[in-house]
Amino acid sequence: MSEHTFQIYCGQRQLHWFKRFVEDQQTKRASKNQHSSALFALRSARISWQENDRKGSPWDTHYITLSCTVDVRLWSAEGTDEVRHEKAADVAKVLTRLNEKDSLTETQAGYARRLTSTLEKLDSPFERPSQSRYRGKAHIIAGISLGWDNPVTVALWNTSTQEVLAYRSLRQLLGKDYPLYRRHRREQQKQSHERHKAQKQGKGNRFGTSNLGEHIDRLLAKAIVAIAQQYSAGSIAVPKLDNIRDILQAEIDAKAEQKIPGYLEGQKRYSRDYKRSIHKWSCGRLLDQLVSKAAQAGLAVEESQQPMTGSAQNKAKAVAIAAYESRQIAVQKN
Repeated sequence: MSEHTFQIYCGQRQLHWFKRFVEDQQTKRASKNQHSSALFALRSARISWQENDRKGSPWDTHYITLSCTVDVRLWSAEGTDEVRHEKAADVAKVLTRLNEKDSLTETQAGYARRLTSTLEKLDSPFERPSQSRYRGKAHIIAGISLGWDNPVTVALWNTSTQEVLAYRSLRQLLGKDYPLYRRHRREQQKQSHERHKAQKQGKGNRFGTSNLGEHIDRLLAKAIVAIAQQYSAGSIAVPKLDNIRDILQAEIDAKAEQKIPGYLEGQKRYSRDYKRSIHKWSCGRLLDQLVSKAAQAGLAVEESQQPMTGSAQNKAKAVAIAAYESRQIAVQKN
């Protein structure tokens, strides 16, 4: 046992995860390590030292942040059973490969013993509350498109009837919380202006940002999952981020060409000024939130390419269609 202890400060939204982690640790110790830490709901943690420009002693002006990852499936008995079978299958594959060898080194033999022990411990899962799993319809897909003017658009597409069941814009998804997005946009514009001024004057440009953007991401992810469940979607199709910059730039170029046809220099200036004036959205952060919320709700997440051109609604529909086509190709190959 370590002689050091520390306190964790968090909001109500995270508190239940830390309580569960303590319960898991206590159960594991009480059973004399008959439970596997592979089934801990809290999967990893990282401590970061964050500095700011305020004057004073380091411990008064700077702070330490604890960042954790969790597997939301491990909150319920049904999800834990799913994870347990996945991990047991992976361990069994490795053991099979080791057993096929004519002889094992001392290191390999020790590794095999640890794997065998893990396999046995996986048969003793932690006690979890029962929670019925959401069962969506595989032929209904919620497609997501990302953009500048329309940061998030959802299209619920029925693959059987080839029709869109519903569209949702960012404003419709946020509902009464939409003013938060407008406020965040104003904050971003102000910070962008201040940063630009500081750069011109040769000053430091470390401007802090609020957590409002992350809060909006969580609200959007929750709303997208809710609309997907409302229409019994079996999965959510999200754009691949490998070419998202090109997609966003193509959207601005099309707008610039429409505003200033035939004048390339003017289009470049319009594109530059437009990007300064609009809200900068973290696509990766939003998708991370969405993947987490979808997993918690029992919704699969598929990735597909978002087209360069078209309206936000047509792009969202195209993402859903592309995900379905990729699924069909995978079935044919198997």
